[in-house]
Amino acid sequence: MSDLSVLDRIRHPALPALSPTPSTVTRAQPELLVAWARHQDEVRAAQRLRHDVFAGEMGARLPQTLPGHDIDLFDDYCEHLLVRDATTREVIGTYRVLTPAQAKRVGGFYSDTEFDLTRLRFLREQMVELGRSCVHPEHRHGGVILALWGALAEFMARNRLDTMIGCASIPMQHQGSQGVVTDGHAAASIWRQVRNKHLASIEYHVRPRLPLPVDRLDDTLPIEPPALIKGYLRLGAKVLGPPAWDPDFNAADLPMMMRLADLPPRYRKHFLGA
Repeated sequence: MSDLSVLDRIRHPALPALSPTPSTVTRAQPELLVAWARHQDEVRAAQRLRHDVFAGEMGARLPQTLPGHDIDLFDDYCEHLLVRDATTREVIGTYRVLTPAQAKRVGGFYSDTEFDLTRLRFLREQMVELGRSCVHPEHRHGGVILALWGALAEFMARNRLDTMIGCASIPMQHQGSQGVVTDGHAAASIWRQVRNKHLASIEYHVRPRLPLPVDRLDDTLPIEPPALIKGYLRLGAKVLGPPAWDPDFNAADLPMMMRLADLPPRYRKHFLGA
């Protein structure tokens, strides 16, 4: 992962076609506040949460750009969505969003570093990338995720963007009903399950640059996908191909795509009121 070239500020270039602005705040539930980060200190709060989750829980090897923070090259070009506890104002959930215009400025999506996205080139003008999603361990209930997804859906609809992509991580040490499964067997087993039911049509397939060697792993384990992946699939998301191996994050990453047009009617009504 590359270090940021700008350490002391966060840049949000003018994006006149995009709304809501990063300062928009929505009260999703009485105990939650959803906001687009406006200032550097708000982004830093998200980066601290990411560091706690990715390095502290998953054992990711993160660059020491700023101790206690997860920072990479793409952060400077992204909008950062935050969920706060309404009482403490602590950031308890986050996503970052890279728009098509900003992807051009930085030279591509983060997903381009893990996958060959050539077959998605015709979608890029209407495609955003979601990344670095995480929730504080004491707040991992459906409310935080629904609050994030609601704000994302509204952002997409208002700006006439229809496609979201991203890398959905499966930790190499996966806790399941069989105990802790290591060495990628869980990821291989989850790939087999989602491939059978949720694989996109061939024109959307992408290739991992560093493939997880699924053919040499046990893919027969009765392991459920992580909650976030199950949530994406319920929303109509598709898997675009086999997982990549991300050694820095100690995870296997599934390439996923979700389109607003594929939202099931009940979720469309919930998120968009349509």
